[in-house]
Amino acid sequence: MEITTEMIKELRAATSAPMLDCRKALQEADGNFEKAVDWLREKGMATAAKRSDRDASNGVVELYSHGGGRVGVMVEVNCETDFVARSEGFRKLAHEIALQIAASSPKYVKAEEIPASEIEHEMEIARVRAKEEGKPDNVLAKIVEGRVEKFKDEVCLLRQTYIRDENLTIEKLILQSIVAIGESVIVRRFQRWELGESTAQAE
Repeated sequence: MEITTEMIKELRAATSAPMLDCRKALQEADGNFEKAVDWLREKGMATAAKRSDRDASNGVVELYSHGGGRVGVMVEVNCETDFVARSEGFRKLAHEIALQIAASSPKYVKAEEIPASEIEHEMEIARVRAKEEGKPDNVLAKIVEGRVEKFKDEVCLLRQTYIRDENLTIEKLILQSIVAIGESVIVRRFQRWELGESTAQAE
């Protein structure tokens, strides 16, 4: 199918992608607009994943108080330049991440931070539960693995489902922002406090 200048302009208007990328996307998608958008999105996500390895030492510490002061959140979100750190899009992302932490109570930023002892404990709970449910031995390992992965989805901020869009994880939300601003974005650390909780829980 012939790729016209009008088609390229239309795709560029919809995605803000460079003209050459728009042409390539339309060629790959055989002129199909929706497929071309998907192709650009996937390419953008791949580029964003590469960018996420770059050094990010600027950023913002976002503070958020919820429920009339019953829940408080502090989160450090980093980017590469002070210019981006001051931008509205970056500030909005930091705020959305703080909202997510307030609403969904993650314990860690990513799965690699979970202590091995905690994973072992969850595996044992899953194993005992599966046996009590009468699951056959040949599928136990698979069930345990699935339940541990679900546990990681619940306690790791980046793996949680975004509270405003169940089709997105927080990691994908951040990758979309990286595509939009063109810089690495990293959630460095966070803390969540809830009124009346013990010090042991808060740490």
